[in-house]
Amino acid sequence: MTNIFAVILAAGQGTRMKSKLYKVLHPVCGKPMVEHVVDNIQSLNVSRIVTIVGHGAEKVKEQLGDKSEYVLQEQQLGTAHAVIQAESILNGLEGTTLVVCGDTPLIQPETMKALYEHHNSQNAKATILTAVAGNPTGYGRVIRDADGQVSQIVEQKDATPEQQLVTEINTGTYCFDNKALFEALKLVSNENAQGEYYLPDVIEILQKQGEIVSAYTCNDFDETLGVNDRVALAQAEEIMRNRINEKHMRNGVTIINPLTTHISADAQIGRDTVIKPGTTIEGQTVIGEDCIIGPNSNIVNSRISDRTTVQNSVVTDSYIGEDTAVGPFAHLRPETQLGNHVKIGNFVEVKKSTLGNDTKVSHLSYIGDAEVGSNVNIGCGSITVNYDGKNKFKTIIEDDVFVGCNSNLVAPVKLGAGSFIAAGSTITKEVPADAMGIARSRQENKLDYAKKLK
Repeated sequence: MTNIFAVILAAGQGTRMKSKLYKVLHPVCGKPMVEHVVDNIQSLNVSRIVTIVGHGAEKVKEQLGDKSEYVLQEQQLGTAHAVIQAESILNGLEGTTLVVCGDTPLIQPETMKALYEHHNSQNAKATILTAVAGNPTGYGRVIRDADGQVSQIVEQKDATPEQQLVTEINTGTYCFDNKALFEALKLVSNENAQGEYYLPDVIEILQKQGEIVSAYTCNDFDETLGVNDRVALAQAEEIMRNRINEKHMRNGVTIINPLTTHISADAQIGRDTVIKPGTTIEGQTVIGEDCIIGPNSNIVNSRISDRTTVQNSVVTDSYIGEDTAVGPFAHLRPETQLGNHVKIGNFVEVKKSTLGNDTKVSHLSYIGDAEVGSNVNIGCGSITVNYDGKNKFKTIIEDDVFVGCNSNLVAPVKLGAGSFIAAGSTITKEVPADAMGIARSRQENKLDYAKKLK
């Protein structure tokens, strides 16, 4: 099998986005556009990926890391000028080079594979991924000769009125014989309306040299959408959201209202889980089978085990065990770990804490920087007082502890196994195992004193 290389065009500033964020880093379904492109290309087992960077180069490198090599295009003088920047890495190598724009996140791996296979089957030096557009305005037109072969690609601003009527458009994605590509790039001129070096001119150069130039038409025009402004960004988000939701539904997940459910491209969801309306599932989240998520829940980079319910709650960078209930209106902050059969009720916040199996924090409590054992009951309004204004301290609650309502556990502090904390206590010292801790003033009644207050 021939070597496959890829060049990702990601150097443009993207001024039409009107954003401080570099264009190809704008997310679609939670992942930057350029990362969608690179991840899709990696499915072809490419030998090398070269990303052409310009504006925001360091941020693109930070995002993609070692998924790609990088070349800087200091001046943006056109797409051909961008590709030739990769000459120092790819020039002279035997193989096929795939060229893809970094703002086309919707092109699926299957389409790229079909383009590559068609290119090889035709023994072509270049193959264009084309599509038929209902409104081709703004796109380069694919011009064919009398035999139906591709003769040239004409940009919108250079097209004659007759050529502008052509509806077959250039998507900006190509396959090239790698050696032929870099030889032809040296012949590209900038004698056009924009004064730029156009990559599509390589097609005409190769055609005039008598080389085979082919085209593969993508069946779904939506896949070829290039994101140049916020309107197109919203369109891409909608298309990908529908694609992701459909994939999960066909794999056995119930999504009550797909229009209000947003799931990241990298999330995994088990069979017979139900996603209720208004739910957002972000990042690398993994959800098990038979769960109920939502309504109106936000899950970010978390793992939720089988048969667990998360209702009207926010979960971030956390782990939730099996048969556990969270919410409504709970907040699990980063580094929270819940065991099996745990209950986190309404208006409970947990942060950087571990809770063992069968533990319950049913309502109106804050658990932060705590290590909580199994079969612990934490009463309403209780909090771990973990912060003295400068440092954070840890609370340790061992197995089978009962914490009464409105208790303050002032860290660092330890409650021994089986201990009991009386309601309304402020605990500042260790409570031994099986002891009862009580820290409150004795009640005193001032007879008739209420009359003075009135």
